[in-house]
Amino acid sequence: MLRQLLTRAGSLAAAMACLATSACAQEGTWTPLFDGQTLGGWTKAGSEDSHWVVKDGCIVGTGKASMLYSPKTYKNFRYRAELRINDHGNSGVYFRCPAPNGSFGEGYEAQVDSTHADPIRTGSLYTFIHIFDRLVEPDAWFTYEIECITKEFRGKTIPHITIWINGKKLYTFLDHTDAWKEGHFAFQQHDPGSRVEIRKVEVMELP
Repeated sequence: MLRQLLTRAGSLAAAMACLATSACAQEGTWTPLFDGQTLGGWTKAGSEDSHWVVKDGCIVGTGKASMLYSPKTYKNFRYRAELRINDHGNSGVYFRCPAPNGSFGEGYEAQVDSTHADPIRTGSLYTFIHIFDRLVEPDAWFTYEIECITKEFRGKTIPHITIWINGKKLYTFLDHTDAWKEGHFAFQQHDPGSRVEIRKVEVMELP
């Protein structure tokens, strides 16, 4: 009897481990959104005097204000980008953006700003959570990671947004306004004095 119980317990544990492994494999699939060679369907909106090019395996934004939008829209995801901003430069990593339109997009913006005149620094979720300490030096590569999931909280379904910089979790923000439900990813070219470079962009879609 004991042997049967142990066998059943072992089978159950193995089944649970298998399910967990399958779930992890399913949730752990990162899809690249930039091939290192072309803009591949990304769309610019904004000033004609703004430029988005691929150089040395990186997306480079310069010139006047504009946005660069992903081909597809996303709702629930984990999103990761490696980028750097010049000294006195300003940019933004946008998500859940509406259709491309204008020089400054709508949607959630994770700020990219080390030393710009705007004191709201990298790591901030613009208009919602503001960080004034410099977490990233100018001209230094860093990794932004963003998780955005709409799920229930106290009887209301709202976006839960978690931000990491270089693998360090900064915060989880619950947007009770439910401002943006789904949309594009986008990068911002803020002004002629700014230069943003992006060398890796990938997404893990979540249920």
